[in-house]
Amino acid sequence: MSKINLYSLKSDKASQISVPKEIAGEENTALLAQAIHVYRDRQHAGVSRVKTRGEIARTTKKWFKQKGTGNARHGARSAPIFVGGGVAHGPKGIKRVLTLSKKMKKKALSAALYYKLGKGQVSAFNSTGALTKTKEAKELVENIVKGELGGRKKYKLTFVLSPETMKSSRLFRNIENVNIAVYGNLNSYGAYFGGNLIFDMANFEEKNTKKAIGK
Repeated sequence: MSKINLYSLKSDKASQISVPKEIAGEENTALLAQAIHVYRDRQHAGVSRVKTRGEIARTTKKWFKQKGTGNARHGARSAPIFVGGGVAHGPKGIKRVLTLSKKMKKKALSAALYYKLGKGQVSAFNSTGALTKTKEAKELVENIVKGELGGRKKYKLTFVLSPETMKSSRLFRNIENVNIAVYGNLNSYGAYFGGNLIFDMANFEEKNTKKAIGK
């Protein structure tokens, strides 16, 4: 079973805890790639539409006589090869909606967490209940950045809170490069592109591990 660092506001040094199998996940690169593609595709409205030559309001009068000019035999100015004409093979304004089943979403999230654990980008904290000020939340972030990233200036953190500690999310709003997510709503895209994932310890309780996607 994997080990991750556990941070606390009371101590600058991190201890280690084991990660439950439900959160550690399993490798599935193909499904993870599919889930990311579906998520990105659904972010676009997909309603772009162009007019064909049959929908363009241009004259259909013959440009020039049929023979003797050396030009091709054009019968309308709405042809796609002319400026102001219709568009050939353009978008039709029909949105194809891609979907994933609940089971696939759950496995994709599991694959994303597995990838993050392999990269050493998962840790935990247990002090949200004691946090009352943004200043304290910032100190926690600084401790995590120092311990996980060596104090680098460019970073991205995603705090994965439990439903019980979601009220503490307001303390992180004004902290730069920090995102907030609830474990029950965490998806594979958010996990994969969320930078370092910092889990609230309450997420490792049995009642909360069962709230994962697909359960």
